[in-house]
Amino acid sequence: MAPLGSPVIDPTSIFEHFRGSYGTELLTAAVAHFDLFGRLAKQPRTLAELQTDLNLAERPAIVLTTALRAMQLLTKNTAGQFELTAIAAEHLVHGEEFDVGSYLSLAATSPGVVEMVERLRTNRPAGLSGDEAGAAFIYRDGMKSAMEQTQLAAHFTLALSGRAKNVAPVLAEQIPLDNATTLLDVGGGTGIYSIAFLRPNPKLRAIVFDRPEVLKTTERFAADYGVTDRVLLQSGDMFADPLPNADVILLSNILHDWDVAECQTLIHRCAASLNPGGRLIIHDVLLNDELDGPLPIALYSAALFTFTEGRAYSALEYNRWLTNASLQPQLPIATLIHCHAIVARVS
Repeated sequence: MAPLGSPVIDPTSIFEHFRGSYGTELLTAAVAHFDLFGRLAKQPRTLAELQTDLNLAERPAIVLTTALRAMQLLTKNTAGQFELTAIAAEHLVHGEEFDVGSYLSLAATSPGVVEMVERLRTNRPAGLSGDEAGAAFIYRDGMKSAMEQTQLAAHFTLALSGRAKNVAPVLAEQIPLDNATTLLDVGGGTGIYSIAFLRPNPKLRAIVFDRPEVLKTTERFAADYGVTDRVLLQSGDMFADPLPNADVILLSNILHDWDVAECQTLIHRCAASLNPGGRLIIHDVLLNDELDGPLPIALYSAALFTFTEGRAYSALEYNRWLTNASLQPQLPIATLIHCHAIVARVS
């Protein structure tokens, strides 16, 4: 296989088109199933008040309001309450002269909208089949997961490598690891990110930590790229099993799969496994600190919400968790396809 190199053309727009359907589903759900705009037309509400009014948990409420703010249909006043923007007040309140809500409601019973409403109301990700609990593509002890089934784990891991192959070389170019000798890639999947860091750093060795079925694919990738002798495969549960010590720990597109408590737990576990002077790299998409966009990330957050226990987070949220784990975060570094890296050093 050819050496891992950066793409000539940025594929970001393809991903934006691919995730566009989540905007339709969230907007239709807000209009046809929750009457969110009608409720706010009567009285502005805080996030907590909206949660109570709509009977939603915090995570789905954040996913929904972030997307609607990114669409410029909601705004926040100085009291921290959600209000309608002018366009929403004129066109999305039932009974108003120029209301288009009935038109949008034509999609109210479409499968995607119905599924999104179910996810919002239950705050549970889609399972392996319609009536099964659990999440298809994340793993935690006691959870039914595709990542424990050979064919499904291989399929999903290989599917994710399509994006990773584009982004990983850019991440490795942006963050030099000249003085590091050990990289721990937690939830490393195919190992593409580790392989990208190994190429410019001949003294570096990588440990890819993931589920046993996933590591079968990792092993093939390491062989294809000729780095088998520099990659150690270690299976385990990142929330329960000991993490190896390392100079650098990478969490690339991992934390967005988990809710706040799990994110904090994993960051603390990684911080405890860093060697003196070590670095934790969080590589992920970032919402604005105000949780009002950008729209492509808000829609990706809806996708994550649908299939995992997480959502997209902001740099402010990550920095707070890193600081609480006695790590010193630096400013985000842009990579590709909306991703950024936050490097945090041991205090």
